[in-house]
Amino acid sequence: MSDTMTRAVDEAALLVAARNGDQHAFAELLGLHRNRIWAVCINIVGNRADAEDALQETLIAAWQHLEKFRGEAKFSTWLHRVAANAALAVVRRRKANTDIVDFNDADGPVLVDDTASVAFDERLAIQDQLRIALAELPEDFRTALVLREFSGLTYSEIAEHQGIGVQTVKSRLNRARSQLAERFQAYEYVPVD
Repeated sequence: MSDTMTRAVDEAALLVAARNGDQHAFAELLGLHRNRIWAVCINIVGNRADAEDALQETLIAAWQHLEKFRGEAKFSTWLHRVAANAALAVVRRRKANTDIVDFNDADGPVLVDDTASVAFDERLAIQDQLRIALAELPEDFRTALVLREFSGLTYSEIAEHQGIGVQTVKSRLNRARSQLAERFQAYEYVPVD
């Protein structure tokens, strides 16, 4: 049996056990997806503190609504949707309470894959610039981009999540990528000697 098939069988067994109230199985099930749901949260909210709140809300909501997972999509798709909704709820609450956003958190994931040859301090500067540029995108664009690039959701899964058509998803992703590139290029980055 291949690793993918073994993982699917293990995930299905964990899901059944979790639905029967086994908290350890639930924890193990979420552990399989931890890094990706963290990426969804951090990249939608833009800072570590709010991402931790969103992650906590994701875990609670997933546990409380596990019986609502019908199995029509992959569990990871459902979980990413729960994470995105939790992160968006945190963003909406934050916007209602304040306009101040802390973008000084350097603990989040690097948003550029091509930084292996760049010095550490330059990577941090690039990461901060990308995080700021990502946060400046309209919420619908940012969410679509995060779900596609960090969660690996398909166009149809994003369309279902956002309640729009696939062509609208493609348009949002195209516009999000263009706006992100424009914003990133607008920042004047001076490397540290």
